[in-house]
Amino acid sequence: MTQLFGDPEQFGEEALRGFAAAHPGHVTPVDGGVVRSGPLDDGRVAVVVGGGCGHYPAFHGLVGPGLAAGAVVGNVFTSPSARQAETVARAAERGGGVLFGFGNYAGDRLNFGMAQERLRAAGLDVRTVVVTDDVASAPAGRRHERRGIAGDFTVFKVAGAAAEEGLDLDGVEEAARRANDRTFSFGVALSGCTLPGADRPLFTVPDGMMAVGLGIHGEPGIEDRPRTDAATLARTLVTRLLEERPAGSAGRVAAILNGLGATKYEELYLLWGHVDAELRAAGLTVVRPEVGELVTSLDMAAVSLTLTWLDEDLERWWCASCDAPGYRRNPALPAAAPRVVEAAAVTGAGAAPPPADEASRRAAATVLQNLRAVQRALHDNADSLGRIDAVAGDGAHGRGMCKGIDAAVRAAGLVAERGGGAATVLTAGADAWADEAGGTSGVLWGVGLRALAEALGDTGAVDGETVAAGVRGALDAVTRLGGARPGDKTLVDALGPLAEQLGAGVAEGLPLGEASRRAAGAATRAAEATASLRPRTGRAAPLAERSLGTPDAGATSLALCARTAAGV
Repeated sequence: MTQLFGDPEQFGEEALRGFAAAHPGHVTPVDGGVVRSGPLDDGRVAVVVGGGCGHYPAFHGLVGPGLAAGAVVGNVFTSPSARQAETVARAAERGGGVLFGFGNYAGDRLNFGMAQERLRAAGLDVRTVVVTDDVASAPAGRRHERRGIAGDFTVFKVAGAAAEEGLDLDGVEEAARRANDRTFSFGVALSGCTLPGADRPLFTVPDGMMAVGLGIHGEPGIEDRPRTDAATLARTLVTRLLEERPAGSAGRVAAILNGLGATKYEELYLLWGHVDAELRAAGLTVVRPEVGELVTSLDMAAVSLTLTWLDEDLERWWCASCDAPGYRRNPALPAAAPRVVEAAAVTGAGAAPPPADEASRRAAATVLQNLRAVQRALHDNADSLGRIDAVAGDGAHGRGMCKGIDAAVRAAGLVAERGGGAATVLTAGADAWADEAGGTSGVLWGVGLRALAEALGDTGAVDGETVAAGVRGALDAVTRLGGARPGDKTLVDALGPLAEQLGAGVAEGLPLGEASRRAAGAATRAAEATASLRPRTGRAAPLAERSLGTPDAGATSLALCARTAAGV
């Protein structure tokens, strides 16, 4: 929700004042909005865009060379007044006339329409282009009824570039209308947005559902559908927009994957990968796609896809350079031939493993059996490990451990199939764990398992002394690399007792299985005892007091893995 504000009724004015103070080189505040700080050439068409605030960088973030000459900004989701539109237009106008651009909403049409009449009565040439890109809001036969959503950006970008190119008002108006006629958007929302000062969102989406056909003023979608994965959502968005393809259009499109405030860049790029694949499968060429937040709706968790079917002029204007506080476009880089790097050349994937004797290959099979058992245990306990980690961390430990063990099982299995010995199989699993899981636990598990693998070797049978030496080597490697010591509330608090008791049991002559079970019990008790410790290192250290009473997630997961392996 919107949490930083003063008087909720003044949210828009205060936000606009701060925006102008942050970007004095780009914009100058005027009553009702902003205009360019830099000079607009005499006789140049002034493109003036606008609407309510809450959509940043639309509308005031788009004022600058190559884009708008001015922006009229109302309060949150509220049309600016006719007087404000008139004031901004007069401040922006330089003798070439004014083109108003805004989304198709009743309040905007009325207020900008009244401003246009007043300006025309005063002798200024003023035109209006209303954006109607939202395919969900009306059928194609009633295009004039459709709302303007993220397609606002495309139309404004084209109009600003055409004006920058020196076209007269007729030409700029025609360019904007052509862009609007060839621009279509479709989106879904996962949650509503909350107005400043409100205690609940404007609408809610039922659990497990998504609102299809979103608006950008807090309107709910036109229908709720079951939430789906990114690949299916991409197919849904692209399929719907392809239905709107204009007759005779070429296969080149501008594309915008737009986040509306709470759907962040990693999610958008993940989704774009699937959208891009769908567009290419449809035979389309995507020209300089935009992935990010361009027309938002406060804190709405939502995404929309916009396609503009390009012709030669539209493509030139879409690609033209511009410089505004909320959006900058540099000239396109020279085309370069794709570079192909074979993964095997970098990682050694596919290489034959070192020679191993039959005894070591049997040991490798046991290593793989252990890894698979640990994989099942970690997946079964991922949620509880995440909850423990969330007390003083980011809650990702369970997911990270699952990602690491999954990669380890895949890599170790491939090497085992090619006849690798125990050391080579476990080394492959260790490296894959560190590579895929990342983070602190990933690299520590990787270095620890590598040390164990070095002790196992690729020849001869594996006995208790070998395993005990390997676990002691793992402890040494982890403490050397990570720097943690017993009592720091880390996995070392469980790994130390595991190594000590395993070595003692083997020295006493216990069978490896019995010694392993005793050592796993010691590791479990030590992990439970970390609940009384304060972390002295790592991410949880700043929240030491909060972690009191909760065992360390890393120590807990290590003890779980030890118990599982002992059972095998």
